[in-house]
Amino acid sequence: MTRWWRPLDRLCVAVVLLAGLSTQLRGHNPGANITWNREVSRIVYERCASCHRPGGTAFSLMTYQDARPHAAAIKEAVLTRRMPPWGAVKGFGDFRDDQGLTQEQIELITDWVEGSTPRGNNPNMLPAPPKFDTSSPRTPPAKGVVVSGDVTIDRPITVAGLLPERVLDGASMQIVAELPDGRITPLVWLYEYRDSYRHPFLFRKPVDLPSGTVIRGVQKGSRLLLISAVKAKTR
Repeated sequence: MTRWWRPLDRLCVAVVLLAGLSTQLRGHNPGANITWNREVSRIVYERCASCHRPGGTAFSLMTYQDARPHAAAIKEAVLTRRMPPWGAVKGFGDFRDDQGLTQEQIELITDWVEGSTPRGNNPNMLPAPPKFDTSSPRTPPAKGVVVSGDVTIDRPITVAGLLPERVLDGASMQIVAELPDGRITPLVWLYEYRDSYRHPFLFRKPVDLPSGTVIRGVQKGSRLLLISAVKAKTR
């Protein structure tokens, strides 16, 4: 075997290396396979369309033609978690009405925008538009325990959720329940909260808090309602 490769051998190796590098670069092309018809429209219909639709409270995102001009703004809004307007850190507390996007959904949207917002070639992949309930049923006011500052609970309560009643715009606060045995139960982490969000945070499972539990993290001047769970009546 000779010590030096022949020029033809070196040329073949260079071609192979360049081909592999080209394949790697193509594999990392953001949004190469993400389309409006297949992925992005489903996220928008599920998480955004209740407000972003004709007759809704914000500009429509119901069609590709509606959404594409707003692509850069959509990317910025989901990366900063301003949209959908959930107002809390995801994963701190377990809520059944959580409207925040998952990390996977955020990545799909950002990859779609960075990949030049392709529509998709197959219109059959587009899901059916969602249907909206335009009625406005009256919701009875929630009852429970109001917390402002650190508060010690003097009786056992079962909490169905939390309702910020008064929070300064842009405020962030990490609210926990410190149980008498020293264990900490995360309740909600409000992050850059806006009063316009005003909605309850409803736990997936009611949280039992024994007497002597200390609710910590509610800033003075703010008011948070611990919503009492409604127990089923027994015969």
